Amino acid sequence: MEPSSLAPKKVSESRTVMTELIMPNDTNPMGNLMGGYLMRWMDIVCAICAGKHCEAHVVTAAVDHISFQNPIRLGDVITLEARVTRAFNTSVEIYVEVFANDMKGQNARRCNHAYFSFVAMDDKKQNPIPVPPLTPLSSEEQQLYEGAARRRELRLILSGRIKPKDATEVRKFFADLE
Repeated sequence: MEPSSLAPKKVSESRTVMTELIMPNDTNPMGNLMGGYLMRWMDIVCAICAGKHCEAHVVTAAVDHISFQNPIRLGDVITLEARVTRAFNTSVEIYVEVFANDMKGQNARRCNHAYFSFVAMDDKKQNPIPVPPLTPLSSEEQQLYEGAARRRELRLILSGRIKPKDATEVRKFFADLE
């Protein structure tokens, strides 16, 4: 089945939100959320989002630059928001943001963000399958959509799957190729 034969989906159709309360066993000796726990929750919310979009099992293929901007403390409530930024042939890119506030809903702040890539798998979980295209509607969705092609190409270069000279989206950033 060609990807174009799949019905396009809107970002809102697979947007996923997850909330967690930071408990003592989630923290390090300084009282901050341990990064590994946060990365696990980010992977989970992104996988759910990707699975909704693809209507299939998905596997994590890559994670780009998880940014730890603000500490998350014991007793904070975090909200993880994941959304599809672009669908490719058999993969999707998901953008996740993490927000924290205290139990009363005060001191709200954005703490983390990252891009995750997932590959859709058949029911036997052995082979990649085509995914539905994404239709960005808002200007923010359009910006994330356009940037996804550059991020994907950069991931492919950094993983050695393509050579910088074969890049089309990020070629201008590699001056020695011109």
